[in-house]
Amino acid sequence: MFCYQCEQAAKGEGCTKIGVCGKQPDVAALQDMLIHALKGLSCVAVEGRRVGVTDDAVNRFTCEGVFSTLTNVSFDADRFVRLIHACAVHKRALQKKVKEAGGNVDMVEECRCDQKSKDELVAIGETVGIQADTGENADIRSLKQLLIYGIKGLAAYADHAAILGKSDDAVFAFIHEGLAATLNNNATVNELVGLALKCGEVNLKAMELLDAGNTERYGHPVPTQVPLGAKAGKAILVSGHDLKDLEDILKQTEGKGINVYTHGEMLPCHGYPGLKKYSHFYGHYGTAWQNQAKEFDAFPGAIVMTTNCIQKPKESYSDHIFTTGLVGWPGVTHIADKDFSPAIKKALAMPGFASDTAGKTIMTGFARNAVLGVAGKIIEAVKGKALRHFFLVGGCDGAKPGRNYYTEFVEKVPKDCVVLTLACGKFRFFDKDLGNIGGIPRLLDIGQCNDAYSAIQIAVALANAFGCGVNDLPLSMILSWYEQKACVILLSLLHLGIKNIRLGPTLPAFITPNVLNVLVENFNIMPIKTADEDLKAILG
Repeated sequence: MFCYQCEQAAKGEGCTKIGVCGKQPDVAALQDMLIHALKGLSCVAVEGRRVGVTDDAVNRFTCEGVFSTLTNVSFDADRFVRLIHACAVHKRALQKKVKEAGGNVDMVEECRCDQKSKDELVAIGETVGIQADTGENADIRSLKQLLIYGIKGLAAYADHAAILGKSDDAVFAFIHEGLAATLNNNATVNELVGLALKCGEVNLKAMELLDAGNTERYGHPVPTQVPLGAKAGKAILVSGHDLKDLEDILKQTEGKGINVYTHGEMLPCHGYPGLKKYSHFYGHYGTAWQNQAKEFDAFPGAIVMTTNCIQKPKESYSDHIFTTGLVGWPGVTHIADKDFSPAIKKALAMPGFASDTAGKTIMTGFARNAVLGVAGKIIEAVKGKALRHFFLVGGCDGAKPGRNYYTEFVEKVPKDCVVLTLACGKFRFFDKDLGNIGGIPRLLDIGQCNDAYSAIQIAVALANAFGCGVNDLPLSMILSWYEQKACVILLSLLHLGIKNIRLGPTLPAFITPNVLNVLVENFNIMPIKTADEDLKAILG
């Protein structure tokens, strides 16, 4: 196997024996095989659109298939076999429709993968991975992987939005266009850079759709105090990213004496009026995804993983952790039909919390409506020099050494500056009391990783108010990355022309020096140094 799609790739180069995430070689090969099969399906879909043929089932399947290969989503080899088989069926059906419409479907090989066993698919997968073409130019390979990883993040957000009834064929069309383009052996650096930036552009649309799906269904987030302690009684812990799964669990647990807690990226859910209305939606438990083994081990109730971020469950809680959606781990009970009765039954059978436990309270819910609602105060504070600078410090958290930089950075941010944060990177400092500036909290939790859309809207609105460009604002972005959602958000920022982003804790292993130079020359992307050095460089 060879995989270097996440920040924690072994030795900063790539995992070759087993993934640091726990991914086994057979799963890695099956993921490579699925991506290869989806590229072939995408070629047919691109030709289909040329002759007026689109297929909603193919669109949704492509997103689900791509999303399932994103880091820490599914580790279930049998699930990937089924997806590869389904891909072959979708491809043949679409080829027939496109051919009947006058399209050319001879550009892709006949696919009979649905007639092959797991072992046969693993063997093929080992021949179509990242390093399959040994003669490929390193920079071209680097840009193709950047594009693929951007598409993985894009597919995740498109899938989240589609679950809430929000979709746009332009998003699906680009996913197919981008995947098909990676099969082009004559693609140039400029063409691939253009496609990567287009991926960022299309991702803005996907995040907008997801934002609309969340806010139309649950209302705009409002600043909300969230307890970090516990309440006596039975308990269910919900982790991942999916708001609708949380809503389903809240509905199905009403009146059953079960308190529902969030974990990880689900923390911002407490700010949505449509979710916080449930009286048994209590508080937040734990921190970021990489700490789950310890935190889940101590949780006295059932645990539900809704999207990515699962790690290998410890034996101590393997009988009371459940997966749903695209998440999968061999041997873990999967809830495919959104009937969470198995998790509810397990929660009722478990001891729950014996007594109330005091803990800190933290604030969330500072999405764009909440922040722009006090835009006048912010503008006045900036003009009056009470507020000197904004720092967006957020992104993915992880276990690799070096991430304490983000904690130290926030602790050292001067008291006349505000920190905006989002995604699970916030758990390095989310419970710190930074005080306020004229009633404006100095630490504003904008939300999940996809709420980068809110952060962008805030930045654009402030730039308009000050009559300047976003790059001219007193705003600096200090980002951490781990997986592919972070990659596509970075591409969105680059599409918008945002410069001077500091990225860490390490730069991606899949970026070659030449590709990095392109990013530095055009956008001045730079690696983080030390908190003191970066603050001095930014503030002088």
